[in-house]
Amino acid sequence: MASPLLSSIESFAQQPRLQNWSGNLTYSTDNVFYPKSVEEVQQLIKKHDKIKALGTRHCFNNIADSRDNLLSTRDLNKVVSIDRQNHTVTVEGGIKYGELAPYLHKEGFALHNLASLPHISVAGSITTATHGSGVKNGNLSSAVVGLEIVKADGSIVHLSKIKDAAKLNAAVVGLGALGVITKVTLQIQPTYMMKQHVFTELPMSELKQHFEKIVSAGYSVSLFTDWQSDHINEVWIKSRIGTDKDENLKEFYGAKAATKNLHPIIGLSAENCTEQMGVPGPWYERLPHFKMGFTPSSGKELQSEFFIPFNHAVEAIEAVAKLGRQIGPHLFITEIRTIAADDLWMSPAHNQKSVAIHFTWKQETEAVLKLLPQIERELSPFKARPHWGKIFTIPAKTLATRYEKMDAFKAMVAEYDPHGKFRNQFLANELYTS
Repeated sequence: MASPLLSSIESFAQQPRLQNWSGNLTYSTDNVFYPKSVEEVQQLIKKHDKIKALGTRHCFNNIADSRDNLLSTRDLNKVVSIDRQNHTVTVEGGIKYGELAPYLHKEGFALHNLASLPHISVAGSITTATHGSGVKNGNLSSAVVGLEIVKADGSIVHLSKIKDAAKLNAAVVGLGALGVITKVTLQIQPTYMMKQHVFTELPMSELKQHFEKIVSAGYSVSLFTDWQSDHINEVWIKSRIGTDKDENLKEFYGAKAATKNLHPIIGLSAENCTEQMGVPGPWYERLPHFKMGFTPSSGKELQSEFFIPFNHAVEAIEAVAKLGRQIGPHLFITEIRTIAADDLWMSPAHNQKSVAIHFTWKQETEAVLKLLPQIERELSPFKARPHWGKIFTIPAKTLATRYEKMDAFKAMVAEYDPHGKFRNQFLANELYTS
């Protein structure tokens, strides 16, 4: 006899096929389930031979796709508890940072970092090593101190930094290969206020000469360029009030202070961007570039990103700049950010203080797929690691040489999912193709 619980979940199946947020990917099945509890997750996983967890659909490749069944964590979106003594918060995996952050601030707490968009889920973000910026700030995954995962047999595993450090380091950036993340425990800190200033037309010569000082000028710094001139279009400096230098500069290494709020792409309205011009605000209203109060447009864009060792940043930027003429017609903007090293096995910043060079492309798939191998070739001397949730063409054989813990990670995958229940085309291509 069918479980009434499972029947209620399956009533959500057979919906029109979902797309990712930019519309460049249509998921390969219309069997999408929306469990509201861990027990429902367990039942779904036990029943189906092939299934894949789906977050907020902000990936540009098929890392979260399935030809068979998708399990959306949309309704697993609650705060479970706050441990004030140990400064941690436990949440369900589907909660969005834009939902969690105001709650934490109200309770007197904060996270160390946020990504450009707050609309992304906690579990999906950590699974793909999504990040913000800051020479001393690890990616979002680096805040994880505990996980609850439902494995392929439907059993629950709890991992903690105190008791299972090695396994947690393997599982946090898990690429969806180990199971479904149902709860996450994050390190938090006392809440703080921030402000941000934007500067325009930073000479590329100044960037090359003073790169470390420029990217260290605030708590979080982003550089935006279209590669079409000898300067960086915009520099966004986000500073913590009370800890960073409280300067109101009119000039920054030859760049001029903006006189109004700006969008990262010159000419677009800054209406949906977070407040600039040095106006103080809570951390969660300054660390992202875009406000939570609007839905990101379906965008018609593509994204790629490559992580380079920090000490090769200038060389890597020069290498990409050589391709400026080819890149320009197909690019909206490039963002350059820094990420502190971490000890997470499959993180692009594993054991490596990094600079990330990010490309927001026009939705011209054929042209972008022709350009990416050229960019990847220029960056190959620096052993570039791609963002797992964005578009890249680096072969699996090459990726394996850039992740020293790859074999150990695959051994853990075999332990948690011995029959490949969670394996999809992405994992087959990027981890298992020799």
